[in-house]
Amino acid sequence: MDSPSILIPLSITLGAIPGAVSRYYLTRFCAQQFGDNFPYGTFLINLSGSLLMGLFATLFQRLESLSYLNLLITVGFLGSYTTFSTYALEVSNFFRAGHSKKAVLYWLGSPVLGIVCVAVGIALAQQF
Repeated sequence: MDSPSILIPLSITLGAIPGAVSRYYLTRFCAQQFGDNFPYGTFLINLSGSLLMGLFATLFQRLESLSYLNLLITVGFLGSYTTFSTYALEVSNFFRAGHSKKAVLYWLGSPVLGIVCVAVGIALAQQF
């Protein structure tokens, strides 16, 4: 159990399970509280996940000795809670590193092309 090869996926898995479950129940809770005419749960999850990603990614950058806890929280929990938080961090990193063109391309390309890909997926599924 001391082998890093097993600790990496174990750390990620131990974070991913509560992240996914939290996402599910928070989405249901928001729908019950506020209705389902707007995706309040997803909206809240994306914003809170982004806030937490910024907080923990910055803290763990300073604390390199806590790499497994970093994987558990940022990759595992927040990765299954919301991938939007990772996207937001990556866009922010591009901007902070001075790669404005990459940042804008990634920032705008992801949602626009994501929507196009969903439409293509729906069209493909309707062919079956």
